[in-house]
Amino acid sequence: MMENNVAEIQVSYSTNSRVRPKVACGKSAFDLLYNSWSQNTIELQEEFKVLLLNRANNVLGIYPLSKGGSAGTVVDLKLLFAVALKCNATSIIVAHNHPSGTLKASEQDIKITKKIKEAGNLLEITLLDHIIITKNNFLSMANEGLF
Repeated sequence: MMENNVAEIQVSYSTNSRVRPKVACGKSAFDLLYNSWSQNTIELQEEFKVLLLNRANNVLGIYPLSKGGSAGTVVDLKLLFAVALKCNATSIIVAHNHPSGTLKASEQDIKITKKIKEAGNLLEITLLDHIIITKNNFLSMANEGLF
């Protein structure tokens, strides 16, 4: 008889943060996210981050999903939602910076936001906003009605 040596999977979540700020609006999300960005690279390299929230909109954490070049970065939906599920997030706010300083959502920005929203709906994880960040300001795609 052949022995089955399949590894057992363990899932866990832990945080060392005692303080969980609450996100009440796009500006409060921007403030939290902006502080997680390196001021040395915000105008150099595009990054995509996920703000993970519980049912009360308290912050579970910020996950740096990807870093790219000066004009784009990869958004892996499987990885994004693997992180959200592992943290037991009920909602997310995604964000990326525009090194160019332009506060306009591109067609690609709108397209990926709609894909994230659809995938989240299937998993019962609500996409609350997609924030575009520049060195001096931000754009809330939710406030602009872009998804």
